[in-house]
Amino acid sequence: MGENILIFPLAFIFGSIIGSFLNVLIYRIPRGKSALKPAFSFCPSCGNKIKWYDNIPIFSYFLLKGRCRYCKSQISLRYPLIEVLTGSASVISFIKAGISFDYIFIFIFLSLMIVITFIDIDFKIIPDELNLTGFLTGIFYAYLRTDFSVIDAIIGAVTGAGILFSIAYFYLKLRGIEGLGMGDVKMMAFVGSYLGWFGSLFTIFIGSFIGAVVGITGAYLSKSEKKGRFEIPFGPFLALSATIYLFFGDTIKNWYLGF
Repeated sequence: MGENILIFPLAFIFGSIIGSFLNVLIYRIPRGKSALKPAFSFCPSCGNKIKWYDNIPIFSYFLLKGRCRYCKSQISLRYPLIEVLTGSASVISFIKAGISFDYIFIFIFLSLMIVITFIDIDFKIIPDELNLTGFLTGIFYAYLRTDFSVIDAIIGAVTGAGILFSIAYFYLKLRGIEGLGMGDVKMMAFVGSYLGWFGSLFTIFIGSFIGAVVGITGAYLSKSEKKGRFEIPFGPFLALSATIYLFFGDTIKNWYLGF
């Protein structure tokens, strides 16, 4: 236990560094920019290259007092928050799996959930490259797992994507408007490849419930005249419920099935 406690800070530091890269993905991908080129960070306001000492996760934000060194434009507090969130994701991945292949894939899952969540909040889209990356890593992970097969991953992906596609299809037919985007459907293929069929069902049910509560509350509080068309992104709620199942899935499934 003592050795693990010593590793926690290292896991957090590693995660926060990855979080800095996730900030790049969140900014660039939905804007159609390359995630790798240019290979340096730059200020979105003035375009100046950010020096390495101004790009230290979490600390640099406070050292610069939340402003660009060159143009003094405000830097969103979201940047260090995502770095803290990703650092924490690394720690809880380590707590669950230790130093193992499981840690790597669990951390990949959580990292993609973070990117998907913030892009969906900002743009109400879930880019295909994120869902495809998640699905492929889920299938590859299934080859390495002892508790889960590739067949389980495929069934989970088909279950998740199939159910959400059916809901989206019938909603469109009945109301004549799109209630769910295909990004959400593809996201469930990714989620299902990690969590299996039961995890897919849990994610959709709990995600829908939380989303409905938030949506109804938001519509009620909204000052818009179009309360009936109050829109919220579904991806963050799927991400939250999938993360809950990732860590507590066995307990949830055993409780539900009465074992």
